[in-house]
Amino acid sequence: QVQLVESGGGLVQAGGSRRLSCAAPGSIFSIAVMGWYRQAPGKQRELVATITTGDTTNYANSVKGRFTISRDNAKNTVYLQMNTLKPEDTAVYYCNAKTVIFNHWGQGTQVTVSS
Repeated sequence: QVQLVESGGGLVQAGGSRRLSCAAPGSIFSIAVMGWYRQAPGKQRELVATITTGDTTNYANSVKGRFTISRDNAKNTVYLQMNTLKPEDTAVYYCNAKTVIFNHWGQGTQVTVSS
């Protein structure tokens, strides 16, 4: 069982910032596209951002200019810096590690943005 360990969720006021972290086993992290997805109550899970091993990033339109995904190869950790948070960003955020061979998920971390 591959473990992706997420941290950093919590309650934040609208307009505030939060940074999520996700640590992965090195054997996974070094070859995977790492990503963050989120699922709000009653909605489907959606892509937030991804980053390749070559640091190419991709963002959902709803978070462009506010969120930044990055990866620290020395720590086998991917981050999601979230700025200017909005109530509609409230969701469970999931870390993802994906290659053509596997697709692993973290347990999720709740982010709640109060208005």
